[in-house]
Amino acid sequence: MTDHRTFLAALPPAVREAMVERSNGPGLQHLGLHLGAILALGGLIAAGVPGWWALLPVQGVLLVFLFTLEHEATHRTPFRSLWLNDWAGRLAGFLLLPFEWFRAFHLAHHRWTNLLGKDPELAGKPILTRRDWIWHVCGLPYWIAELRLMLALVRGRVSDDFVAEGARGRVVREARVMAAGYFLAALTLLWSPVLLWVWIVPVVLGQPFLRLYLLAEHGDCPTVANMFENTRTTFTNRVMRALAWNMPYHVEHHVWPAVPFHRLPKVHGMMRDELRVTAAGYAAFTRDYLERRR
Repeated sequence: MTDHRTFLAALPPAVREAMVERSNGPGLQHLGLHLGAILALGGLIAAGVPGWWALLPVQGVLLVFLFTLEHEATHRTPFRSLWLNDWAGRLAGFLLLPFEWFRAFHLAHHRWTNLLGKDPELAGKPILTRRDWIWHVCGLPYWIAELRLMLALVRGRVSDDFVAEGARGRVVREARVMAAGYFLAALTLLWSPVLLWVWIVPVVLGQPFLRLYLLAEHGDCPTVANMFENTRTTFTNRVMRALAWNMPYHVEHHVWPAVPFHRLPKVHGMMRDELRVTAAGYAAFTRDYLERRR
């Protein structure tokens, strides 16, 4: 049985070099479309067009899936320019999750993917029952954890082992800048509710969709080191792949994280026969996931 290291080592050097080459064009185009959709919907909501309230969950999905851009930016693969990767990650992070902290968290996740006691993604309460699943998917545990994280970071407390000593000052500074930004955003609510309806309410409504999506990446995969076994690729439509910056090709990303998002379909073609864990869509994954819980 081929593991991910053997697969990569067998590739010709010229192929490996070509696949990891980065450029700004595809990422800027994709970012423009994603942000453009958010601004367009936000404008309709702010203008109070008829039925504007029905746009809130759609706006929320668009906003929370900026997480997949933030995720990619931790690898500095969406763009060739390092500063562009970092600032795209910080922009998404301000809306969702502290970027500098998440970079350390996510790189630890890649190093110890799905290994109990090592992967920080497995540090929370396990989802053993359908009741656990409902609690997880509703998004409240996420918001509680993020509030606690922000309060700790703003106070200068970085207790996570995966954050290197040299990065802790940067993590704290970013959290304090974010907190100041949130305070200013809250002040605007005193004279205008726009941010409430174009950002705050939508991300609350959108978070369950992101929770469902993220469960498919590693949920119920074997707790082993081989990326072909501990990660799942989910087959879905073009809209979903675009929304998630091609991260439904998640085995492909974990096997070869240096590959930019826009080349993951090509990587999928190269390793399709090696995939061990897949799902035929997110509805199918969720149905199977719940069947294993009572």
